[in-house]
Amino acid sequence: MVIQKFKEFHQIELPKLRFNEDISNYHISCGEFKSFLYYSPFLSPFSNLEEDLIKLFRRKEFCDISFKTKNGEIIEAHKLILKYRLNQNQNQIEKLQEIISNKSIKESNQIFEMIYSNRIINSKLYSEIKEIINSNEKIEETMKRIYLNENEKDFIIERKEKQYKFPKLILIMRSELYRGMFLSVTEDKSNKVTDYSELSNKSFQLFEYWIYSNKIKMKFKLHKK
Repeated sequence: MVIQKFKEFHQIELPKLRFNEDISNYHISCGEFKSFLYYSPFLSPFSNLEEDLIKLFRRKEFCDISFKTKNGEIIEAHKLILKYRLNQNQNQIEKLQEIISNKSIKESNQIFEMIYSNRIINSKLYSEIKEIINSNEKIEETMKRIYLNENEKDFIIERKEKQYKFPKLILIMRSELYRGMFLSVTEDKSNKVTDYSELSNKSFQLFEYWIYSNKIKMKFKLHKK
């Protein structure tokens, strides 16, 4: 692999694969001042929205709400995801906490995975929560509702003197580059502007569409009328 550093090119060797490793699990993030290569067996370039939501739930670095099980274990989740998966109703979050307080850690994890993915993992548990979640709404529809709410967008991407806003949590969920950026311990980049000026309008629109839909070809419009 060849990387560029301060207008100079340097060739580096990729690490040798260990037993049962897959080359697709190596990820490269490149920036203006630094680039890095890292290995993650949990991230796949072929993931979909449901899989990305499940992975987001299992990662605890960006959680901002917690629930307690009947044995006192703590389960962490994300307010933004729950807000849209639980009919945007604070009472539903309170009902969810009541349900979790009577469940084991295993059952609680299954409940959250069903909320995040809309899959029926446990039919008995699903019957208990289906009244408080958007059980008939596809994840793509949930993502579209998040996209259309400007109040949820707390991170700026700049393009040719125009600024576009995204929810930081959605960028973290969908992009390895942003996971690396927001996990950086060297600098607080929680509200840093990212400059995409070199992208064409079409390329940026495809990027924006992919973030919310996991699709490359535009089959429906995300933009407001």
